[in-house]
Amino acid sequence: MKRLPRPDRHPDPHPDPHPDPLFDGPSKSVLKREAHRAQALGEQLIGLSEAELSALELPEALHEAIVAARSIGSRGGGARQRQYIGKLMRDIDLTRVRQTLGAKAAQSALEAQRFQRAENWRARLISGGPTALTALQEAYPALDAAAWRGRVAAATAEHERSGTGGAASRELFRALRELLG
Repeated sequence: MKRLPRPDRHPDPHPDPHPDPLFDGPSKSVLKREAHRAQALGEQLIGLSEAELSALELPEALHEAIVAARSIGSRGGGARQRQYIGKLMRDIDLTRVRQTLGAKAAQSALEAQRFQRAENWRARLISGGPTALTALQEAYPALDAAAWRGRVAAATAEHERSGTGGAASRELFRALRELLG
């Protein structure tokens, strides 16, 4: 049986150098890998907020399937719904969806880096005291030294008293996030 090429499929990234003249289409394993990639992408779509999902302007059937998947509590039913979403996704161009999810992942990574920088500075200021504050002032010359000395002193005292962070530590963290941008 001769298989006809499907125009909605991506070309095989590793074409056979000696193609079979009786077979004219992607192999079953290529189709299966594409199906798994579409299903994985669908699982990412299930995790998006409603606003982010609506912004993608997906076909109505796919949008409804994604919304329905969020409310399915059964493990088997959820698996079938994710497979159905993957099937629906095979029929659309996923370039824009991939770009949107890539941009969202990049934004999340950037946000995580900003959080980590602020957390590292906070720990450094609490443990290092005046020398760490001097380093922060050198890195950010427009810093209001008196206000920052007060924040650091309060967070340090709080840390020495309780061993953990409290309101002063959170205030120092918020100020650092604002400063570090």
